Amino acid sequence: MFIQIHTDNQVASDGERDGRLEEQIRQRLARFENRITDVEIHVSDVNGPRGGAADLRATLEARVNGVPPVAVAEHGSSVDRAILGAAKKAVRALDHQLGKLSDAKGH
Repeated sequence: MFIQIHTDNQVASDGERDGRLEEQIRQRLARFENRITDVEIHVSDVNGPRGGAADLRATLEARVNGVPPVAVAEHGSSVDRAILGAAKKAVRALDHQLGKLSDAKGH
């Protein structure tokens, strides 16, 4: 499973943080590891250059073998909260999507 984290120009990039978050995402999505080919995460500052309170949005897209990609979004006050919240939503969405496939096949 290949994981990429992208940030817009309003969000500071941090290699150490990204590495830690990639490992946490890998742990959360571990049970789908043989089905997911890659995960792409985009983090952006909703307020943009206007400033104000930190309001970040993380969009996570998981590409799964045999089904359309699963995409979720989460808002948070920090990069960590936004990304980990999106990962949590992705687990629920993948459970739902792959569960429907299992039910349709009668497994």
